[in-house]
Amino acid sequence: MSQVFFDLHLAQTTPYPLGIDIERADGIYLYGPNGERYIDFVSGIGVNNLGHGQPEILAAIHEQVDRHLHVMVYGEYIQRSQSLAAEILVSMLPEQLDCCYFVNSGAEAIEAAMKLVKRVTGRTEIIAFQGAYHGNTHGAMSISYNEKKKGAFRPLLPDIAFIRLNHWDDLSLITTKTAGVFLETIQGDAGIRIPNPLFLKALRTRCTEQGAILVLDEIQCGMGRTGKVFAFEHYGLVPDVLVLGKALGGGMPIGCVVSNREKIEQLSFDPILGHISTFAGHPVAAAAAAAALRIYRDSDIVDSVEDKGAWIVSQLKGHPLVKEIRRKGFYFAIDLESDQVVQQVVEKCLSKGLITFWFLSCPWSFRIAPPLTIQQQEMEECLNILKWALDQSC
Repeated sequence: MSQVFFDLHLAQTTPYPLGIDIERADGIYLYGPNGERYIDFVSGIGVNNLGHGQPEILAAIHEQVDRHLHVMVYGEYIQRSQSLAAEILVSMLPEQLDCCYFVNSGAEAIEAAMKLVKRVTGRTEIIAFQGAYHGNTHGAMSISYNEKKKGAFRPLLPDIAFIRLNHWDDLSLITTKTAGVFLETIQGDAGIRIPNPLFLKALRTRCTEQGAILVLDEIQCGMGRTGKVFAFEHYGLVPDVLVLGKALGGGMPIGCVVSNREKIEQLSFDPILGHISTFAGHPVAAAAAAAALRIYRDSDIVDSVEDKGAWIVSQLKGHPLVKEIRRKGFYFAIDLESDQVVQQVVEKCLSKGLITFWFLSCPWSFRIAPPLTIQQQEMEECLNILKWALDQSC
């Protein structure tokens, strides 16, 4: 019955879904209805950084469900879980980032940030980067780069320009006409493209000089994925606006725009309700986020990410199929010779119960992004399967 409804009555995002039936999940593992076991080696595409079924997160969800679910559109009532999530989050960030606006998803956070930079500056131009992926809603798609994904939905938003990552000359295109510059701190869908630290600092300086707002998108690269809780911590700078999502909720849907109070409060007047969303900051999602943030803040879970990532590279480099590995922490793109070979490797891994995945805009690479909680023995099992799949695809 579930297969029939999946095929006929649930909308699909592609003609080729993985289609595996999931009954439950625990740690790094997913289980089917007949006991099939799969290893989630992509963390649900960047969501389950803390693995599945974290006891602290489940307890927070259960406690909040017993208290209440939705009670009012966002921003009208004082709700304990929202306040707690905000308190923990701002305690982990530089003092310039002291105000949180919780929304439903990373894409909605991008939409809110796009409105915010226009509202604060009174300008209209937004600059993003070639290779960018910021989400699939209309505005987020407008500042994403892959034209194959955008063409069918044009016209999109006007006054959008794209510059190149790590090209200093392009920074001159940021001017007093620019409302905001949006950048994934580590570009994800482009195939894990890592900025030169000096370029990022030059970008920060240029935005400040021109009065443009620097927005760093850490929807996918944040929350410990790169070996720091926030990826911008690698670079010795602070954005004007930080956008979070995915792993922020510990498995629950939530996004967040973080900036200073002076900027964010401008969405509350001229006009009032400058950004509003019924289910934004849903109390159950906020409770899960607070629990996840507490783990990131109070545990040493992020400390081992770099060493684990280096070990995975040591197991894969030198394989004849592997052309290049790009990595920051536990955030990997592995280049093979073609998209056909990538497809073979992903399918062979899945046949052995290992879930890897591909990139929309870098088809000759496949992605791995294991839960940060993965243990050495589990990594060895995964790498044995992955190396077998590579060998079988030669």
